[in-house]
Amino acid sequence: MSAVTAEADPKAPSRKPWYREPWPWLLASGPAIVVVAGLTTAVIAFRGADGLVADDYYKQGLAINREIARDEAARALGITGELTLEPGRIRVTLRASATLPDRLTIRLAHPSRASEDRVAHLARTGEGIWEAPLAPLSAAHWTAIVETPQWRISALVDSRKPGPAPLAPGVR
Repeated sequence: MSAVTAEADPKAPSRKPWYREPWPWLLASGPAIVVVAGLTTAVIAFRGADGLVADDYYKQGLAINREIARDEAARALGITGELTLEPGRIRVTLRASATLPDRLTIRLAHPSRASEDRVAHLARTGEGIWEAPLAPLSAAHWTAIVETPQWRISALVDSRKPGPAPLAPGVR
């Protein structure tokens, strides 16, 4: 009987280096996927951090009564109007039973990102008309608040649709 070596035996398993075997890669893929998912989650969290929680929520809660009083003052003065977005400009037309100031402030609040909120100061350009320059708004439904220290009115504005938006007391 002759001695058979492992190299000559066709039934003997072939010896490959470990990195050519599928099992180590299959076992290492689970932790590798978890590491990649964790890094992706961290990047999303740091880039898209939202400012939905206010640091001074208690003070804001106390200020609600003052805001409601400003809405009631606008109702008492009978202030209504329209807001129109034009390329590069914003125009507000108001009607009231009292004299209105020459300068107004408008706040445009983005529905989900406070970092995109805008403030503009409107100047009277004609009888009952106030205008201000305004950079283009991103496509969204904005809340526009026209105000003075005594009163405020608001409108919901869709920056994708042309045409006037009605202004009325109260924030929608």
